[in-house]
Amino acid sequence: MYKNSIYRETDKMSDLICENYPMVLVMSRFGIALGFGEKNIGEVCRQNDVDVCTFLTVVNFLIENKNEPITDVNKCLSIESLILYLHNAHDYFLNFRLPHIRRKLDDAIVDCPKDVAFVIRQFFDEYTEEVNKHMSYEEKNVFPYVRALLRGKKDPKYNITIFKKRHDQIEMKISELKNILIKYYPGKDSYLLNSVLFDIFSTEQDLASHNHVEDYLFVPAILALEKQLNR
Repeated sequence: MYKNSIYRETDKMSDLICENYPMVLVMSRFGIALGFGEKNIGEVCRQNDVDVCTFLTVVNFLIENKNEPITDVNKCLSIESLILYLHNAHDYFLNFRLPHIRRKLDDAIVDCPKDVAFVIRQFFDEYTEEVNKHMSYEEKNVFPYVRALLRGKKDPKYNITIFKKRHDQIEMKISELKNILIKYYPGKDSYLLNSVLFDIFSTEQDLASHNHVEDYLFVPAILALEKQLNR
């Protein structure tokens, strides 16, 4: 059970991680490494050149599991820091998490009938490609647009509402693979297959949290920035 409370910069970073272990991923996506001893959140963030307000905003938002846009998010949030966080999350999913699951999946279905194994691999690869397209769009279109906004340059042909309307929930697509393994996998029970399934559940939840940050923190912050530039 995770502790559900508001964290402040005077709280120990080790307490945050031990009480809410998924926050270790948030910490790493801000570029913060382990080994911070008894230092508090503010000290660790400043030591790693991380904006304290942005870090705490993301952490508390995820822990509280809010399901509505944060209207006052632009008061102290560093949009550049939030973009870095989102970019590092993309790198984690595309270059570590999904390839890691793919390797484990190959090992887990080695004794599976060839036709079934082919379908499972194909489905996973197609899903990975969907995630790649989703995140590449943000890297190539959304983030450059926002960085231009931060420099005071507006694009008359684009705005963050376009992104918001086309922002699909990619974490939902992985549920189909999960169901295939649970309901139709014909092989014997194995620790490895169960481990893969656990990884898929965890990735589904992590992707949902990632999309949550984009929809309810990032988008409102950019809407506020656009409004400010339109004055």
